[in-house]
Amino acid sequence: MSLAERVAPQLPYLRRLARAVTGSQTAGDGLVANLLQGLISEPQRFSVDAPSRLEAFRLLCRELRRTDIARQPRDITARWELETIRRLEPIPVLHRLAFLLRSVEGFSLSEVSHILGEPVEAVQRYIDSFAKELANELATDVLIIEDEPIIAMEIEELVRSLGHRISGIARTHSEAVSAVARSRPGLILADIQLADGSSGIAAVNEILSSFDLPVIFITAYPERLLTGARPEPAFLIAKPFQPDVVKAVISQALFFNEEAHAPGNKSPGTARAPMPA
Repeated sequence: MSLAERVAPQLPYLRRLARAVTGSQTAGDGLVANLLQGLISEPQRFSVDAPSRLEAFRLLCRELRRTDIARQPRDITARWELETIRRLEPIPVLHRLAFLLRSVEGFSLSEVSHILGEPVEAVQRYIDSFAKELANELATDVLIIEDEPIIAMEIEELVRSLGHRISGIARTHSEAVSAVARSRPGLILADIQLADGSSGIAAVNEILSSFDLPVIFITAYPERLLTGARPEPAFLIAKPFQPDVVKAVISQALFFNEEAHAPGNKSPGTARAPMPA
Protein backbone atom coordinates (compact mmCIF):
# COMPACT_ATOMS: atom_id res chain seq x y z
CA MET A 1 0.00 0.00 0.00
CA SER A 2 1.36 3.41 -0.99
CA LEU A 3 1.78 6.32 1.40
CA ALA A 4 -1.05 8.17 -0.36
CA GLU A 5 -3.37 5.18 0.11
CA ARG A 6 -2.50 5.07 3.81
CA VAL A 7 -2.98 8.79 4.49
CA ALA A 8 -5.84 9.83 2.16
CA PRO A 9 -8.68 8.10 4.10
CA GLN A 10 -7.57 9.88 7.29
CA LEU A 11 -7.52 13.43 5.85
CA PRO A 12 -11.11 14.45 6.77
CA TYR A 13 -10.52 13.41 10.37
CA LEU A 14 -7.06 14.97 10.58
CA ARG A 15 -8.65 18.25 9.45
CA ARG A 16 -11.38 17.87 12.04
CA LEU A 17 -8.86 17.45 14.86
CA ALA A 18 -6.60 20.29 13.68
CA ARG A 19 -9.54 22.68 13.34
CA ALA A 20 -10.88 21.80 16.77
CA VAL A 21 -7.47 22.25 18.43
CA THR A 22 -6.72 25.58 16.75
CA GLY A 23 -10.31 26.89 16.70
CA SER A 24 -9.96 27.85 13.04
CA GLN A 25 -10.44 26.14 9.71
CA THR A 26 -7.67 28.17 8.10
CA ALA A 27 -5.09 27.39 10.77
CA GLY A 28 -6.14 23.74 11.14
CA ASP A 29 -6.11 22.95 7.43
CA GLY A 30 -2.81 24.77 7.07
CA LEU A 31 -1.19 22.51 9.66
CA VAL A 32 -2.53 19.39 7.90
CA ALA A 33 -1.14 20.72 4.63
CA ASN A 34 2.24 21.24 6.32
CA LEU A 35 2.16 17.64 7.51
CA LEU A 36 1.45 16.36 4.00
CA GLN A 37 4.26 18.44 2.54
CA GLY A 38 6.63 17.02 5.14
CA LEU A 39 5.61 13.46 4.30
CA ILE A 40 6.15 14.07 0.60
CA SER A 41 9.73 15.16 1.25
CA GLU A 42 10.37 12.59 4.02
CA PRO A 43 8.05 9.59 3.49
CA GLN A 44 10.13 7.50 5.88
CA ARG A 45 8.59 9.48 8.78
CA PHE A 46 5.39 7.46 8.29
CA SER A 47 5.88 4.10 10.00
CA VAL A 48 4.31 1.21 8.11
CA ASP A 49 4.53 -0.97 11.24
CA ALA A 50 1.69 0.86 13.02
CA PRO A 51 -1.97 1.07 11.92
CA SER A 52 -2.32 3.88 9.38
CA ARG A 53 -4.89 5.80 11.43
CA LEU A 54 -2.75 5.77 14.57
CA GLU A 55 0.34 6.78 12.66
CA ALA A 56 -1.38 9.63 10.81
CA PHE A 57 -2.74 11.08 14.05
CA ARG A 58 0.59 10.59 15.81
CA LEU A 59 2.37 12.65 13.18
CA LEU A 60 -0.30 15.36 13.16
CA CYS A 61 -0.24 15.65 16.95
CA ARG A 62 3.52 16.00 16.85
CA GLU A 63 3.06 18.84 14.33
CA LEU A 64 0.42 20.48 16.52
CA ARG A 65 2.52 20.21 19.69
CA ARG A 66 5.64 21.76 18.20
CA THR A 67 3.84 24.59 16.36
CA ASP A 68 3.11 27.96 17.89
CA ILE A 69 -0.62 27.73 17.27
CA ALA A 70 -1.22 31.27 18.49
CA ARG A 71 0.87 32.57 15.58
CA GLN A 72 -0.84 30.53 12.85
CA PRO A 73 -2.44 32.62 10.05
CA ARG A 74 -6.23 32.76 10.19
CA ASP A 75 -8.79 34.07 7.73
CA ILE A 76 -11.77 34.49 10.05
CA THR A 77 -15.21 35.92 9.31
CA ALA A 78 -17.02 34.98 12.53
CA ARG A 79 -16.59 36.64 15.91
CA TRP A 80 -17.10 33.31 17.68
CA GLU A 81 -14.01 31.90 15.94
CA LEU A 82 -11.96 34.81 17.25
CA GLU A 83 -13.34 34.10 20.71
CA THR A 84 -12.46 30.43 20.26
CA ILE A 85 -8.82 31.32 19.67
CA ARG A 86 -8.70 33.68 22.64
CA ARG A 87 -10.12 31.06 24.99
CA LEU A 88 -7.99 28.22 23.66
CA GLU A 89 -4.65 29.90 24.13
CA PRO A 90 -4.42 29.48 27.94
CA ILE A 91 -5.27 25.76 27.70
CA PRO A 92 -2.24 23.53 27.05
CA VAL A 93 -2.29 21.98 23.58
CA LEU A 94 -1.57 18.57 25.10
CA HIS A 95 -4.77 18.77 27.15
CA ARG A 96 -6.82 19.75 24.11
CA LEU A 97 -5.34 16.89 22.08
CA ALA A 98 -5.95 14.24 24.75
CA PHE A 99 -9.57 15.33 25.21
CA LEU A 100 -10.36 15.49 21.49
CA LEU A 101 -8.59 12.24 20.58
CA ARG A 102 -10.57 10.38 23.25
CA SER A 103 -13.96 12.09 23.07
CA VAL A 104 -14.29 13.11 19.44
CA GLU A 105 -12.01 10.79 17.47
CA GLY A 106 -12.92 7.80 19.61
CA PHE A 107 -9.45 6.46 20.37
CA SER A 108 -8.97 4.32 23.47
CA LEU A 109 -6.82 5.60 26.32
CA SER A 110 -4.01 3.29 25.27
CA GLU A 111 -4.24 4.55 21.69
CA VAL A 112 -4.18 8.18 22.83
CA SER A 113 -1.15 7.28 24.95
CA HIS A 114 0.57 5.88 21.86
CA ILE A 115 -0.35 8.85 19.67
CA LEU A 116 0.87 11.43 22.18
CA GLY A 117 3.79 9.42 23.53
CA GLU A 118 2.51 9.97 27.07
CA PRO A 119 1.68 7.47 29.86
CA VAL A 120 -1.97 6.40 30.13
CA GLU A 121 -2.22 7.94 33.61
CA ALA A 122 -1.01 11.29 32.29
CA VAL A 123 -3.47 11.14 29.40
CA GLN A 124 -6.35 10.65 31.84
CA ARG A 125 -5.18 13.66 33.86
CA TYR A 126 -5.09 15.81 30.75
CA ILE A 127 -8.62 14.74 29.80
CA ASP A 128 -9.96 15.38 33.30
CA SER A 129 -8.33 18.80 33.41
CA PHE A 130 -9.88 19.89 30.13
CA ALA A 131 -13.29 18.46 31.12
CA LYS A 132 -13.27 20.65 34.24
CA GLU A 133 -12.84 23.71 32.06
CA LEU A 134 -15.83 22.62 29.99
CA ALA A 135 -17.96 21.98 33.08
CA ASN A 136 -17.72 25.67 33.99
CA GLU A 137 -19.74 26.69 30.96
CA LEU A 138 -23.08 28.44 31.28
CA ALA A 139 -26.23 26.85 29.87
CA THR A 140 -27.67 28.08 26.58
CA ASP A 141 -30.62 27.53 24.22
CA VAL A 142 -30.08 24.91 21.51
CA LEU A 143 -31.90 24.50 18.19
CA ILE A 144 -31.94 20.95 16.80
CA ILE A 145 -32.36 20.58 13.02
CA GLU A 146 -33.04 16.87 12.48
CA ASP A 147 -35.73 15.08 10.48
CA GLU A 148 -35.53 11.67 12.20
CA PRO A 149 -37.77 11.81 15.34
CA ILE A 150 -35.86 9.12 17.26
CA ILE A 151 -32.50 10.76 16.61
CA ALA A 152 -33.92 14.19 17.45
CA MET A 153 -35.23 12.83 20.77
CA GLU A 154 -31.87 11.25 21.57
CA ILE A 155 -30.03 14.50 20.82
CA GLU A 156 -32.58 16.45 22.90
CA GLU A 157 -31.97 14.15 25.88
CA LEU A 158 -28.20 14.59 25.56
CA VAL A 159 -28.53 18.37 25.32
CA ARG A 160 -30.79 18.55 28.38
CA SER A 161 -28.45 16.27 30.35
CA LEU A 162 -25.76 18.93 29.98
CA GLY A 163 -28.05 21.54 31.52
CA HIS A 164 -29.02 23.29 28.29
CA ARG A 165 -32.48 24.26 27.05
CA ILE A 166 -34.14 23.34 23.75
CA SER A 167 -35.32 26.36 21.77
CA GLY A 168 -36.89 24.19 19.08
CA ILE A 169 -36.69 21.05 16.93
CA ALA A 170 -36.95 21.63 13.16
CA ARG A 171 -37.42 18.97 10.47
CA THR A 172 -37.11 21.20 7.39
CA HIS A 173 -35.31 24.29 6.13
CA SER A 174 -38.34 26.54 6.62
CA GLU A 175 -39.03 25.22 10.13
CA ALA A 176 -35.42 25.93 11.13
CA VAL A 177 -35.51 29.51 9.87
CA SER A 178 -38.88 30.10 11.58
CA ALA A 179 -37.59 28.65 14.85
CA VAL A 180 -34.67 31.07 14.92
CA ALA A 181 -36.98 33.97 14.10
CA ARG A 182 -39.09 33.09 17.16
CA SER A 183 -36.20 32.56 19.56
CA ARG A 184 -32.53 33.01 18.81
CA PRO A 185 -30.51 30.00 20.08
CA GLY A 186 -26.97 30.03 21.38
CA LEU A 187 -26.06 26.88 19.44
CA ILE A 188 -27.39 24.91 16.46
CA LEU A 189 -27.12 21.13 16.00
CA ALA A 190 -27.94 20.32 12.37
CA ASP A 191 -28.25 17.34 10.07
CA ILE A 192 -27.41 17.76 6.38
CA GLN A 193 -30.38 15.94 4.75
CA LEU A 194 -33.81 17.06 5.95
CA ALA A 195 -37.32 15.58 5.73
CA ASP A 196 -38.59 17.49 2.68
CA GLY A 197 -35.40 16.95 0.70
CA SER A 198 -34.06 20.34 1.73
CA SER A 199 -30.51 20.91 2.94
CA GLY A 200 -29.51 21.51 6.53
CA ILE A 201 -26.49 23.36 5.18
CA ALA A 202 -28.73 25.75 3.24
CA ALA A 203 -30.87 26.34 6.33
CA VAL A 204 -27.80 27.08 8.44
CA ASN A 205 -26.40 29.42 5.79
CA GLU A 206 -29.64 31.41 5.77
CA ILE A 207 -29.59 31.64 9.56
CA LEU A 208 -25.93 32.66 9.64
CA SER A 209 -26.61 35.48 7.17
CA SER A 210 -28.31 37.26 10.10
CA PHE A 211 -26.80 35.75 13.24
CA ASP A 212 -23.28 34.81 14.26
CA LEU A 213 -23.39 31.64 16.37
CA PRO A 214 -21.69 28.24 16.48
CA VAL A 215 -23.05 25.29 14.51
CA ILE A 216 -22.37 21.58 14.98
CA PHE A 217 -23.24 19.32 12.06
CA ILE A 218 -24.26 15.76 12.88
CA THR A 219 -24.15 13.79 9.66
CA ALA A 220 -23.67 10.36 8.13
CA TYR A 221 -21.58 12.03 5.42
CA PRO A 222 -18.71 13.86 7.17
CA GLU A 223 -16.55 13.64 4.07
CA ARG A 224 -18.91 16.12 2.35
CA LEU A 225 -17.96 18.79 4.90
CA LEU A 226 -14.29 17.96 5.41
CA THR A 227 -12.92 18.36 1.92
CA GLY A 228 -10.58 21.27 2.60
CA ALA A 229 -12.82 23.71 0.70
CA ARG A 230 -13.54 26.93 2.54
CA PRO A 231 -15.45 27.78 4.60
CA GLU A 232 -16.33 24.60 6.49
CA PRO A 233 -17.52 23.89 10.04
CA ALA A 234 -15.04 23.50 12.86
CA PHE A 235 -17.47 21.22 14.75
CA LEU A 236 -18.62 18.01 13.09
CA ILE A 237 -19.94 14.69 14.44
CA ALA A 238 -20.33 11.56 12.31
CA LYS A 239 -23.38 9.28 12.47
CA PRO A 240 -23.89 6.86 14.04
CA PHE A 241 -22.67 8.95 16.95
CA GLN A 242 -21.64 8.06 20.48
CA PRO A 243 -23.46 10.03 23.21
CA ASP A 244 -20.18 10.99 24.90
CA VAL A 245 -18.91 12.41 21.61
CA VAL A 246 -22.00 14.61 21.20
CA LYS A 247 -21.69 15.86 24.78
CA ALA A 248 -18.00 16.58 24.35
CA VAL A 249 -18.41 18.55 21.14
CA ILE A 250 -21.38 20.54 22.50
CA SER A 251 -19.40 21.50 25.58
CA GLN A 252 -16.36 22.32 23.48
CA ALA A 253 -18.31 24.55 21.07
CA LEU A 254 -19.94 26.48 23.90
CA PHE A 255 -16.71 26.78 25.85
CA PHE A 256 -15.20 28.52 22.85
CA ASN A 257 -18.12 30.87 22.18
CA GLU A 258 -18.98 33.82 24.35
CA GLU A 259 -22.06 34.71 22.29
CA ALA A 260 -23.73 31.44 23.33
CA HIS A 261 -24.09 32.75 26.87
CA ALA A 262 -26.63 35.35 25.83
CA PRO A 263 -29.45 33.48 24.05
CA GLY A 264 -31.89 36.30 24.75
CA ASN A 265 -29.87 38.76 22.73
CA LYS A 266 -31.90 39.30 19.58
CA SER A 267 -29.60 41.72 17.82
CA PRO A 268 -28.07 40.26 14.64
CA GLY A 269 -24.43 39.30 14.77
CA THR A 270 -21.86 39.64 12.05
CA ALA A 271 -22.92 37.53 9.07
CA ARG A 272 -20.69 34.58 8.28
CA ALA A 273 -19.61 33.48 4.84
CA PRO A 274 -21.85 30.60 3.67
CA MET A 275 -20.71 27.00 3.75
CA PRO A 276 -20.81 25.06 0.47
CA ALA A 277 -24.13 23.26 0.01
